[in-house]
Amino acid sequence: MSNRVRIRHANAWAHLSIPLFGFVASTLSAAIGRNGYYIATAWILVERGYGSAGVATLLAVVSVVEFIASPLVGAAADRFDRRRLNLAADFGRFLVTIATACALLYLDAFVTICLSAALFSFYDRMALTTSQSMIPAVASGRNLVAMNSIVFFVTQFGNLAAALLAGPLMHERSPALPFTALAALFLVSTGFLALMRLAPLARDVRIAMASAIHIDLGLLRLIVVYTLLYASAVLVSVMGSSFVFQEQKGTALDFGYLEAAWSVGSLIGAISLVRVERVMSPPALHLVLLSATGLVLMAVMSVPMPWTLILFAALGFLYNLGRVSVEVTFQSRISLNLLGRAKGVMHSAAVLFGLLVFGVAAVVGDRAFPSTIFFAFGVVLLISISALNVCVVQMRNR
Repeated sequence: MSNRVRIRHANAWAHLSIPLFGFVASTLSAAIGRNGYYIATAWILVERGYGSAGVATLLAVVSVVEFIASPLVGAAADRFDRRRLNLAADFGRFLVTIATACALLYLDAFVTICLSAALFSFYDRMALTTSQSMIPAVASGRNLVAMNSIVFFVTQFGNLAAALLAGPLMHERSPALPFTALAALFLVSTGFLALMRLAPLARDVRIAMASAIHIDLGLLRLIVVYTLLYASAVLVSVMGSSFVFQEQKGTALDFGYLEAAWSVGSLIGAISLVRVERVMSPPALHLVLLSATGLVLMAVMSVPMPWTLILFAALGFLYNLGRVSVEVTFQSRISLNLLGRAKGVMHSAAVLFGLLVFGVAAVVGDRAFPSTIFFAFGVVLLISISALNVCVVQMRNR
């Protein structure tokens, strides 16, 4: 190879790798900060005596704001530069988190955290929508499956790191310390995004804004799959602690093991699509994943500890494998100019159904065992698969 070819090859590699490195580093830092924020807020509410009702209110506030914000930030992502929006969102999360650290020293914890969560969840949804919409541009011709797998793996690794760091940061310390440390992570993420340079999308903004999202049968099926997967994760988040403490008679350590099992399964699921996609088409894979999720949820009722850890690891695996597959299929079907709004519509539908699941769990939570609720939702998933299967058959017949 001549020197000129070597130099050209090295320059091209550097040109592609610098945005990828900056994006992945930003994703990791923000994931640790984001998951750490939600862990810290929930823990402080419980520690200050507000109990599960306080945590439920916190989750409701976050869900309502996400439902309202998703279509708005999706439209903004299609109208403005996504990297700059992502940068502004990260800086917004930094400001909210550092303000929370200061306010908790002087103000009521419940009011402070609910107001903080409302602002944080808006910037958080903006950051997630814009960053996921940037993936095709960051991939720059690379395999979308591999790129999405990397991003989701890094995100789950950040979530696991946050869970491991949250305990030492909050143990017998002022609440200002963990929030200050988390704010620093968002500032680091902002720095990596500021250093990134991406080629702007070739688009006419007026045309992009006037274009409508055509929701055909295939896109609707994707939204339903995403919604069901999202709802299963919401159910695990809401009922997981009650399942361990009330039904399994476990300790906080046992609950930590369950969360870790979910995270480990999610990590494996994030990188498995590269191999799975070679042997199974996305529509068939989605049906298999939803069926397996339903069966695992139903099995929780009859499996004792510590074998339930395997089931929750399987749930994490199935959830993240499905999420990566849906994201890849979604990005391949939607024009880059419409990707932000399409993501907003999809996530709004998922959050709305998640609120419904959350409401049902809150109403019947004290009247039924958590494993019974898991079993019932597993049945709902299996019934839903019949409708999705009809959609797949109709798509094939066209």
